[in-house]
Amino acid sequence: MLGLVGRKLVYLVPVVLAVTVLTFLVASLLPGDLAVAMLGDQATPENVAALHRKLGLDLPLWQQYLRWLSAVMVGDLGTSHRTGETVIHAIGGRLPVSLELMGLAEACALLIGVPFAVICAARRDSALDRTLSSGAFGMLSMPPYMLAILLVFVFSIRLGLLPSTGYTALSQGLVANMRSLALPAATLGLVEWPVLMRVLRADMIATLREEFIVAAKAKGLPRWRILLVHALKPSSLTLVTVTGLNLGRLLGGAVIIESIFALPGLGRLLVDSIYSRDFIVVQGVVLFIALGFVSVNFAVDMLYALLDPRIRHGRA
Repeated sequence: MLGLVGRKLVYLVPVVLAVTVLTFLVASLLPGDLAVAMLGDQATPENVAALHRKLGLDLPLWQQYLRWLSAVMVGDLGTSHRTGETVIHAIGGRLPVSLELMGLAEACALLIGVPFAVICAARRDSALDRTLSSGAFGMLSMPPYMLAILLVFVFSIRLGLLPSTGYTALSQGLVANMRSLALPAATLGLVEWPVLMRVLRADMIATLREEFIVAAKAKGLPRWRILLVHALKPSSLTLVTVTGLNLGRLLGGAVIIESIFALPGLGRLLVDSIYSRDFIVVQGVVLFIALGFVSVNFAVDMLYALLDPRIRHGRA
C-alpha cells in the first residue's frame, strides 16, 4: 500500500505543477495591463507603478511565475488589493459553507441514486426500471440554474416552506442551518443523482450475471442480501470514481448556485472577485479549487486500492 501511495504521489507532482502554471496564466495572459485592470478608476501612473513593483509585473513572465510559485509553496496566495484581506484568510472563511453545501448535495445524490440503481438492476427492463431511467434522463437535461429557480418558486414563493436566499451558520442552530441550505443542496443533488444511478445500475446488472451470484442464489440466500451484500460492493468501483469526479463538479457548479442563493462560499467569492477585478483573489481561488479536484482524485485512487486488493499488488 505504501508503494502504491508513493507511485501515485510521483505521478501527482507534474499534475500539480501543470495546475499551478495554468492558474498563473489565468491572470498574466489577460489583454492589456493587469495593474490598470485591477485598479480601475484609481489607475493613476503612480498607483500603476506601485502595483507593478508590488506584484513584480515588470519582471519576465517566467520570473513572475517562480516568484508566485515560491510564495504559494509557503501558503502565501497573495492579498486582495480591494479589501486588504489575505487570500488564504478569505478562502478559509468561506470554505466551510462550500464544503457543507457539497457534502449535503452529494449525500442527497447518493440517497436518491443508489436505491434507485439497486431497484432498477433487480427489476431490469420492467416498467419501474424504464420509468426511473426515463426520469433520470429527464433530470440530466435540466440546467442547474433552471432547477434552482423552479425549486425557489415552489418551496419559497408558493409554499413558503424554505428561505429563497441567505445562509444561517451552524452555530445559530442546526434546523435553521439545514433550512438555509436545503434548496441549494437539493438543486445540486437532483442534478447529480441520475449519473450515479445510471452508472451503478449498469455495473450491478453485469455483476448479477456473475457465477458467485448464481452460487449465492443456489444457497438460498435472501434476495435483499444478494443485492446489498454480494452485488453492491463489487459494483461500486465505477460509482466511487464518478462520486469523486462529482465532488469536483459540485465545487465548480457551486459558483452558479451560491450566486443564485446568495451563499457566502467559495463560488460567491470567485464571482465577486471577478466583478471587482480582484485577480489576485481569482487566481488564489482557482488554484485552491484545482488542487482540491486533484486531491479528490488522489483520494479516489486510494479508495480503489481498499476496495480491490488487486490494485494494491499492481495486478489491476
